[in-house]
Amino acid sequence: MPRTAGTVTPKYRQHRASGQAIVTIAGRDCYLGPWKSKASKVEYDRLIGEWLASGRPTTLAPSIPDLTITELAIAYVKYAASFYVKNGAQTNEVDCIKSAVRIVRKRYGATTAATFSPLSLKALQQAMVDEGWSRGFINRQIGRVKRMFRWGVSEDMVQVTTWQTLTAVTGLKRDKTKAREPAPIGPVADLVVETTLPYLSTTVADMVRLQRLTGCRPGEVCAIRPCDVDTSGKVWSYRPQSHKTEHFGRARIIFIGPKAQDVLRPYLLRGADECCFQPPRGGANGRYDTRSYGHAIQRRVARINRDRQKVDADAELLPHWSPNQLRHAAATEIRQQFGLEAAQVALGHSNANVTQIYAERDMGLANRVMEQVG
Repeated sequence: MPRTAGTVTPKYRQHRASGQAIVTIAGRDCYLGPWKSKASKVEYDRLIGEWLASGRPTTLAPSIPDLTITELAIAYVKYAASFYVKNGAQTNEVDCIKSAVRIVRKRYGATTAATFSPLSLKALQQAMVDEGWSRGFINRQIGRVKRMFRWGVSEDMVQVTTWQTLTAVTGLKRDKTKAREPAPIGPVADLVVETTLPYLSTTVADMVRLQRLTGCRPGEVCAIRPCDVDTSGKVWSYRPQSHKTEHFGRARIIFIGPKAQDVLRPYLLRGADECCFQPPRGGANGRYDTRSYGHAIQRRVARINRDRQKVDADAELLPHWSPNQLRHAAATEIRQQFGLEAAQVALGHSNANVTQIYAERDMGLANRVMEQVG
């Protein structure tokens, strides 16, 4: 009975021109060392064992010395797309990784991963500075490049020494680089919010009101569902299905006071597992996300400014603002009225390692704050 391709075990044989032992696996010649030497036979057994374990493939991935940055990057993005998933949707980390990978491939795509050195990584840092990226973002992107190489080591695609040398490259330091420092995010003035509200859709306006009153994160106001809200007390409590600090093992509870309850109440009539705030045309997954929520506000601010300029070219323009600034505004108000500790616990900034006693105290304090503020 004839054998089919891929079922025959490749043979150990002599390469007469070089005197080396050789085996051809999936169309690739692999040199093993001196013909009939013990080392060559050990290498032969290793390669054949890996080939059999991988299901007798008819083509092989590039060997470690031949793997290019482009090949490593493509494989890593594919992995990241399936790994960085939360509640069935890819997280923003995937887009950040793609951005980092794009600039690496642009400059080093044809370079082999084995020859990518600390100097290469420093040159990449400078390229990011030249792109106008902020110092903090550059440091995070360089960290993602390092993680790509670390992942390559775990997949036997990159030599461990290559990744280890890259870890010696430190992040850019404040006042030691030409990379720009972004202005810190500050609170948005209530007058600016009140001016914007009439231009927003009813749903987005209520999202803004709820976020301003509770100080929750943009993602938390987008994700709120009736089943996540306990309405049994004088102050309601909202436990997000997922939140930014859940990987620290800390619970997240957002307290909803009387004013915020009036905003949220009509939206609790939706199905228990439906998002309370939904765009008119469905949107992604039938809900707002942080991007579409922010864009809805920014578009309306731009419209307000266009309308003002039509009337008066020298009119004062409304500053552009984002949902994150509502959280900062809430923090500022709570801190002014109740102190720093109250702002920390009400907005979920407590340390993840606090004791149970402190956790109970935090919840009680946050409850009392929102009874008056929210």
